[in-house]
Amino acid sequence: MVEFFQRTIDQLNNQYSMPEIADIPHIRSTRNAYKALGKSPSDYRNAAEAMLRRIVKSNGLYHINNVIDINNLMSVTTGYSIGSYDTEQLSELVELRRAPDGENYQGIGKEAVNIEHLPTLYDRLSAFGNPTSDSRRAMIQTGNRTIMTVIYSFDGKSDLQEVIDRYCELLIQYCCVEEINTIFVL
Repeated sequence: MVEFFQRTIDQLNNQYSMPEIADIPHIRSTRNAYKALGKSPSDYRNAAEAMLRRIVKSNGLYHINNVIDINNLMSVTTGYSIGSYDTEQLSELVELRRAPDGENYQGIGKEAVNIEHLPTLYDRLSAFGNPTSDSRRAMIQTGNRTIMTVIYSFDGKSDLQEVIDRYCELLIQYCCVEEINTIFVL
């Protein structure tokens, strides 16, 4: 996994310039969604854009664990922001909605993250994820887990099946995943 990860990062470092990143189609669609919801996409970059900017600046990406590394690789190669969540930490009802004024949560590796006006995942307890930064509450830890992965798409589903198929291949290859169920939620 480490070699595949680094090889992909090296390829992307040579593929894009900083100004080109915001024009990648799925990144541009997410930026437009943020604007429509009242959030500045330059102040609150979606994860795919933020990670690509790190790569182009030759800062690379951190290795977390295989699931998160696969999410990050899929995000930077497709332009989709992708979040994976430990379902044992979530209640049954999950919905995506615009976070209200003043909303925040404890982010992964961060204190309070301002999620006001971002498209945000909620369960019955609270907010736990969005295309910019996920909360600590539902983060993936080591060990056997049942995860829910969300590919945030703001421009339809034309290539999503191909992205999902590749994502599943990587999970099987690098994470020893035994069962995968997929659904599209529009």
